[in-house]
Amino acid sequence: MPPVLYEDNHIIIINKRSSDLVQGDSTGDEPLDDIVRAYIKEKYNKPGDVFLGVVHRLDRPVSGCVVYARTSKALSRLSELFRTREVRKTYWAIVSDRPPAEEGTLSNYLKKNEPQNKSYVYDKEVKGSKLAELSYRVLARSEKYYLLEVDLQTGRHHQIRAQLSAAGCPIKGDLKYGSKRSNEGGGISLHSRRVSFIHPVKSEEITVEAPLPDDRIWKLFSNV
Repeated sequence: MPPVLYEDNHIIIINKRSSDLVQGDSTGDEPLDDIVRAYIKEKYNKPGDVFLGVVHRLDRPVSGCVVYARTSKALSRLSELFRTREVRKTYWAIVSDRPPAEEGTLSNYLKKNEPQNKSYVYDKEVKGSKLAELSYRVLARSEKYYLLEVDLQTGRHHQIRAQLSAAGCPIKGDLKYGSKRSNEGGGISLHSRRVSFIHPVKSEEITVEAPLPDDRIWKLFSNV
């Protein structure tokens, strides 16, 4: 069970590891939602099935904040917040190539290739593409790497991975999008650092931040 970042009767937020599946897929590996259900069942001694709603997803090689709903009411309200972009999602990414500028906005069109499970970036709209926008800034740098903070304005398939690659600075370890070598363990250096939203039941703003993964590269930026 990964660390719990926030928990009440309505929602639970987990610090996902890069190896965790948010929801089951064809691999047959145990998904994180099943692990969290088992945790809730044991902690609260719940009889029968435990309700847990998947509100959003993170790619398997990505770490950080994942929000789950513990009630159907919270699920419907949180899903609407994500749909209407009222959830602020902030990511940290490590890249080895210099970004185009110290800070900026990337606006492209992304088209998903289902058989390849990959999104392709276009400067102009093409059939089947969707507008993708994000802003970024350089938070820190080391001898070999740059740490970027990324705020999403849209939530497209593989958006950060595809857009940073198209901008000439693929995420460290992301072979699918142009990184030269993989990371140990198979993850990529992209971390869902922070989520902020209005609580679906209490109507108060909450902000949850996920500690950085415990590995050599992220430790370069542990003091940021």
